[in-house]
Amino acid sequence: MKVLMAIIIGYLFSCGLYLLLGRSLLKVIIGLSLISHASNLLLFLMGGLKKGAIPVIGETPSHTDPLVQALILTAIVISFGVTAFLLVVALRAHEEYGSDDLDDMREIKG
Repeated sequence: MKVLMAIIIGYLFSCGLYLLLGRSLLKVIIGLSLISHASNLLLFLMGGLKKGAIPVIGETPSHTDPLVQALILTAIVISFGVTAFLLVVALRAHEEYGSDDLDDMREIKG
């Protein structure tokens, strides 16, 4: 399970980085979102995976840390807010410049 999660995290990071290097503003926002989700999964994996167990410190030394899950929940909410803000900024930039191409925006701005 951990190996599969590590492969998925690596794939999400690589897709996010590929989209960040693009010229379209919308692709950059999607890339940032993918990297945010990949970092959340990485934190979740570091907190410990235990199938079918509640995230409470019990009698056994093997447990899932509930603090990591609380931090990830907070990060998801913040990521949603940042993504919504960036989409509004991208919409405004598209209305202002008539394109979402970053090179076109750079040439128009001077």
